[in-house]
Amino acid sequence: MFNRKSIYALNKKDPNAIVYLDADGNLIRLTRDDFANEEEFLRWKKLSDADYHGEEKRDHKHSDYVISLEGLSEEAIAAPSVEEDYITSINSVERAVLRKALLDGLETHLSEIQRRRLWKHLVDGLSTYQIAEAEKVSHQSVLESIASAKKKIFRFFDKNTLLKP
Repeated sequence: MFNRKSIYALNKKDPNAIVYLDADGNLIRLTRDDFANEEEFLRWKKLSDADYHGEEKRDHKHSDYVISLEGLSEEAIAAPSVEEDYITSINSVERAVLRKALLDGLETHLSEIQRRRLWKHLVDGLSTYQIAEAEKVSHQSVLESIASAKKKIFRFFDKNTLLKP
């Protein structure tokens, strides 16, 4: 896109002056009258045009391949990248594999009583005293059952190669 306010455009547009910005950012115009003769003015005008043209080309190499976020909506900026979508899909697949392995481990390695008590304790958030009272058993038997179930699950995870990195 052509920037009408660029120094290159202003300098090129005005054939009777050399246009530049000083250190403070002020626009300065050197006209033919500021030079000793016409030949000197034309030599410096040609040099400034070539220099500004080179700068403009370098700027375009960068800006032609960069998209400004200023004009985009927040929704466009917040959209997940392709990489994030891919990682999310991998994570969901891994979660499904882990969930299946955990359920298989619970089914095959724990007794019904261990599964039920462990579920009540870890998922439902009941204390071992509450479980013992609800099942009308001793508190000690609930503790032993849950401890044994945890050991079996840890052994299952240790042996299961699907869950190792």
